[in-house]
Amino acid sequence: MDWGFVFMGSIAVADEVKLAEDRGFSHAWLYDSQMLGSEVYAALTTCALKTDRIKLGPGVTNPASRIAPLTACGMATINQLAPGRAILGIGTGNTTRRTLGMPAAKLSELREHIEVCQGLFGGEETDYSEGDRHRRIKFLNPDLGFINIADPIPTYVAASGPKSCQLAGEIADGVILFGAVHPSLLKFLLDNVRIGAERAGRNFDDLYVLSMTAFYLTDEGTPIESDEVRHAVGPMVASSSNIFALSTRLEPTALPPDLRDGLVAFKGAYHAPGEPIETRHLKLYSGYLQSLKQEHVPLLTEQIVRATTLTGTPQQVIESIEQMREAGVHQVAIQPILDTATTVEQVASEIMPKFA
Repeated sequence: MDWGFVFMGSIAVADEVKLAEDRGFSHAWLYDSQMLGSEVYAALTTCALKTDRIKLGPGVTNPASRIAPLTACGMATINQLAPGRAILGIGTGNTTRRTLGMPAAKLSELREHIEVCQGLFGGEETDYSEGDRHRRIKFLNPDLGFINIADPIPTYVAASGPKSCQLAGEIADGVILFGAVHPSLLKFLLDNVRIGAERAGRNFDDLYVLSMTAFYLTDEGTPIESDEVRHAVGPMVASSSNIFALSTRLEPTALPPDLRDGLVAFKGAYHAPGEPIETRHLKLYSGYLQSLKQEHVPLLTEQIVRATTLTGTPQQVIESIEQMREAGVHQVAIQPILDTATTVEQVASEIMPKFA
């Protein structure tokens, strides 16, 4: 099992990424959401200069924030600073776009963006379009030390619904799942990744699978439906469950039957129909993934918390990770809601040794 850590995109986060590296974490992922944190490639640069081994990437970027050549150049620049350690994590931009009051990108836009980046990473002359203009582009100075495309830059697609999972299976090197801990959730998502891979004539077993989730250790007997637990993992539960519900809004029966009702309950978790459309997102997404909203508390049942996060006693968390590994997950990536250093230390000392 590989171990990742998910950080808010911040130019001040390099010391924490270095701490994670020193404690045995293999991957560091930085959120790319310009309304919530620092510019992600500036933040990744500080991390690249501070670390030696840990792999680095946006977790995740999207096709609406930048044109594809700029995404490719940003990743190739990080790869120059940290050779062989850069990974492009990319999705439709649920968080980034919603904090602007805008919809996530279409899957067709995501596919096109990725294909341009992959062509450029491969040193190829590739198709690039803006409106009705279609051109062929390539990196013109790949050997002058500005960028590094000699070391491969894998592409991992973030996916929470059937269509995005199938896209990941078709074109990506890996898939990033959010809040996927329970075996039935993992089966639902990875079955669709497999469909995409097989449709494209690819081997599903060649794809790298990681799950980003929250983590919180409790004492024996601590109730999951408590304020302590809710504040620790509730923001991640609400975010990931809401995305599951929205990703299947046209076909909610696609969700696992044992978790369907609990997940669908989050469909309107970020919804304020009485607020002005021009500004309602400012209220809805303030503190997103960082602090608990009281209106989400009734939805945070024990079943859904355990299904979407690594919450419980050390032994319960270890058992959950063992089930994830059996389902095909290669990396657990932890999003800390409270204290980063404490979370790094707990995972490194109480969980990781069981999987050495």
